[in-house]
Amino acid sequence: MAQLIDGKAFAARQLAAITTEVASLPFQPGLAVVLVGDDPASQVYVRNKARQTVQVGMRSFEHRLAGDISQEELRQLVERLNADPAVHGILVQLPLPKHLDPEQIIAAIDPAKDVDGLTVTNAGLLAAGQSGLVPCTPLGCMLLLEDVLGDLTGLHAVVVGRSNLVGKPIAQLLLARNCTVTIAHSRTRNLAELCRSADILVAAVGRPEMVKGDWIKPGATVIDVGINRVSGADGKSRLVGDVAFDEAKDFAGHLTPVPGGVGPMTIACLLRNTLTAAKRQHRYSGA
Repeated sequence: MAQLIDGKAFAARQLAAITTEVASLPFQPGLAVVLVGDDPASQVYVRNKARQTVQVGMRSFEHRLAGDISQEELRQLVERLNADPAVHGILVQLPLPKHLDPEQIIAAIDPAKDVDGLTVTNAGLLAAGQSGLVPCTPLGCMLLLEDVLGDLTGLHAVVVGRSNLVGKPIAQLLLARNCTVTIAHSRTRNLAELCRSADILVAAVGRPEMVKGDWIKPGATVIDVGINRVSGADGKSRLVGDVAFDEAKDFAGHLTPVPGGVGPMTIACLLRNTLTAAKRQHRYSGA
């Protein structure tokens, strides 16, 4: 049986450390979150982010905008937040309504305040092995891996998924930790066989329970990034990952559950990034 990786408990420790450090600063970090439209899931995410921002001692700036806002109006808001010295981090909640271009909006964010790590500048810094702001979910995955495994040098990591949000950045982070990294995706040939070669298997493809138990090398560490809502036999919906959990637990050495694995780390790392960004903007020692 796999040892479950308790992301909720680990995130709580991270938040406690952030709270302590925020209290020691001579300034108060501020995070601005922009929500466009009334997507229910996004509203829940934004509410949770705002609550935890305040709980760790930071200032929370919420901007809830009508779903029909124009591209230019949204861009102008981002520019105002860029110029506001009280705002150290900016997050535009995705997805945006279809009439808006998310790439242009992300490009408008000052890279120094890009706490989601999605600007081309921060992606380039990560690829070049330089210091930037790293996307929150991949950063959370890495913290969990290092907590469980310690030194990752020489391990073979297979990342299933090639998104800019998770797959590509976590591959860069694993490379920086001296792993041998293979990026796979839904169209990779012999995907199951490739997955069975992994010491570390990261599933971030967005397909419910795609990775089966016998795809997993016995004893491997499995990080399931997927969050998929499916209907059960009783008609009720439930959350499942990209890994078939009930099968995987008989093969993996360590395994993140869904929910309660990677998910709680995302907000913790968002606040960690905000703290880092604030210290850099204030040129505070230790940033």
